Amino acid sequence: MSSLRSPSRARRFARSTEMSLLTIGVLGFAVLAVGSHGALLHGNSVRGILTYLTVPILIGLAQLVVLAAGQMNLSVGALGGFLAVLTAGLMADHGVPVPLAILAAVLTGALIGAVNGVLVVATRINGFIVTLATMTILLGLQYRVAGTRTIDAGSPGLRRFGTLAVLNIPVVFVVALAVAAALAFVLRRSVVGRRLLASGGNPLAAQLSGISNGRVLVLAHTLSGLIIGIAAVLTVASAPGVNKSIGGDWLLPSFAAPIIGGAALAGGSISVLGTVLAAFIVRLVDVTRAQYSLDPSWVNFTVGAVVLGTVVIGRIRETRQARNTSREPSEDKRSIGSEA
Repeated sequence: MSSLRSPSRARRFARSTEMSLLTIGVLGFAVLAVGSHGALLHGNSVRGILTYLTVPILIGLAQLVVLAAGQMNLSVGALGGFLAVLTAGLMADHGVPVPLAILAAVLTGALIGAVNGVLVVATRINGFIVTLATMTILLGLQYRVAGTRTIDAGSPGLRRFGTLAVLNIPVVFVVALAVAAALAFVLRRSVVGRRLLASGGNPLAAQLSGISNGRVLVLAHTLSGLIIGIAAVLTVASAPGVNKSIGGDWLLPSFAAPIIGGAALAGGSISVLGTVLAAFIVRLVDVTRAQYSLDPSWVNFTVGAVVLGTVVIGRIRETRQARNTSREPSEDKRSIGSEA
């Protein structure tokens, strides 16, 4: 009987944040397509939207994995910008082969992420402060490598990869979806992922269960740096050149996608699908600005307002749930007393 009363998986999804975001995304895209008289549905337009959606998805996932552990990573944009100019610089200035330059970028991202995690654990300073410091250092390193120039990697093979599309679906976008699927599997299906979520949701209970919170934090920041490294490589592949401004506008979208997608700032609750859908909606806001020639400042204002509203609504829900939970024991006692 209890199994019959419990809602099915389809019904739970229909009531979920992911379904709401999917509905908003589909309706928003349809409205923009009608407003553009069908131009948005042309192959080049679809390819452009999906190409520029790649980085928002990846940086959202990079922030998501840190939020899952109850941390924040303010160095997302600075690390991505540094890795992008590093990758392009290795190929353009030092003739490093493309595979080695890509490997260097991804491993450097993971290493810097691990350093962030180790610093958080060793100093016991909140990741907000630690990544703020590393952000400043990385911005200096990015300027050191790029200076005032724009670096063109000069690799025809990498450029072809960045522009390659199958049925107007860019390969770089497919890579971003593959990273999202892999992260969802790790967080939901693997022991390491479940430990990460358990530690982020309740560090004390996780520690009593034998989970090392320190290792979890290092792992979360390492995965974040790894994903940022992939985002940097795809940026070099799809952009005509990179400079000291790359990554400067990544920080807000990196928070917007996971928070709008349903991630809890306190940790332990995440949604990879919600993050991907939220990144798409944020991208639609930018498309709307371009289509109707709106002031660019309205994009940040709108995204920031939505993020703030999402956090406030989430906080209200948490407060209500806590109140309902505190009332349940008293109601149970009353029912037991009436039965006696």
